[in-house]
Amino acid sequence: METVMDTIRHYENLFEDYSISVSHNIIENNSDMIHNEFKSLLTSEIKKLMKTLKENETKWYNNGDYSVYTGSAGIAFTFYHYGRYYNDSAYIKAATELLRKCTTDFKSKHKITFLTGIVGPLALAAVILYSQGKKEEIEQLIFKLKSLSIYVLDKHNDIPDELLYGRAGYLASLLYVNANISPAPIEADLITKVISYIIKRGISYSLSNRCQSPLMYSWHQKEYIGGAHGLAGILYLLLQAQHYLTQVQIDNYLKPSLYYLQRLQFSSGNFPSSIGNPSDKLVQWCHGAPGISILFCLAHKIFEDSTFLDTAIQCGEIIWERGLLKKGYSICHGVAGNGYTFIYLFQQTKDIKYLYRACKFAEWCFHYGSHQNRCPDRPFSLFEGLAGVIYFLLDVQQPHLAKFPTYNI
Repeated sequence: METVMDTIRHYENLFEDYSISVSHNIIENNSDMIHNEFKSLLTSEIKKLMKTLKENETKWYNNGDYSVYTGSAGIAFTFYHYGRYYNDSAYIKAATELLRKCTTDFKSKHKITFLTGIVGPLALAAVILYSQGKKEEIEQLIFKLKSLSIYVLDKHNDIPDELLYGRAGYLASLLYVNANISPAPIEADLITKVISYIIKRGISYSLSNRCQSPLMYSWHQKEYIGGAHGLAGILYLLLQAQHYLTQVQIDNYLKPSLYYLQRLQFSSGNFPSSIGNPSDKLVQWCHGAPGISILFCLAHKIFEDSTFLDTAIQCGEIIWERGLLKKGYSICHGVAGNGYTFIYLFQQTKDIKYLYRACKFAEWCFHYGSHQNRCPDRPFSLFEGLAGVIYFLLDVQQPHLAKFPTYNI
């Protein structure tokens, strides 16, 4: 496929790439640990950014948005992450209170995804309250979460299947609850039904539209392939639910869909945002190489197919080259989200180069707000703004344990 490239979307990456000499104050010698000097720099920047976030409380608290994606539930998620990392109970308490408000005041009961729907606040509140032993309250939250499955599995409802607004986003909330509460409160039967329905829909669409991939989905009349709206995001959630999958589902549908995705990679290492789109311009988690690199890291971990790791590594090269986005710092379509790619490549390959690169993208985020050509609509939120940058910087401090929020369960 002929590609059309737009070079205006990113700043030139002037960081020197990894070598032992340039990384001496960033990575500990002969180890895969971050140098204490850089760690203390991270802490100092995180505290500064958290102060800014708290000082702007009136701006994010009263906007009527209770979602994880752009609302106060996402900010609560960052508070919880911060409180756990620094062992600061005040932030965990603040997160708990904020999530209680989100679960009661959330307006639309028909938004069913972790990121944009009520299931995100329900799942997060249940997990936080589990750590506090609030059994009765947890049961009510889980009941509400499970009861939405009637709507999710109703074939008459026009729900898409992607992560941001669709069934994969509901699956994410079920998996998140079971991964963090013991014994797992969501029955395997419900998870299997949701998975089977997502796969059935992908097969049906693929057959009726004669797609080359055995699974394919559309959103707004486009066959997207990225993390937020497309095939990559759906496959990533399905692979994380591998224990609920049959061997037939894996062999006949998931693996061939992964091989199909590989064939769409541009020579640059990037991916188109949708099938048939020749534009090689979006290098961000929601569309393009970053979300797809994370998928292929997991695919390599599960299937041990070296071509999957090759695909992920090629993505990493274009992200290093073109990942310092003029659009801003966010985890959805900014530098912090792109930085997560290097954390996953480091986790999968153990190559220090990727840890160093993640640190350099973190360093870019220290100057939050100074390198961007537009201010996000929700400038303090988890996926579009400051809360997400704080979340990423916390994860850089603990790269072996880091997880892209709500994407990696």
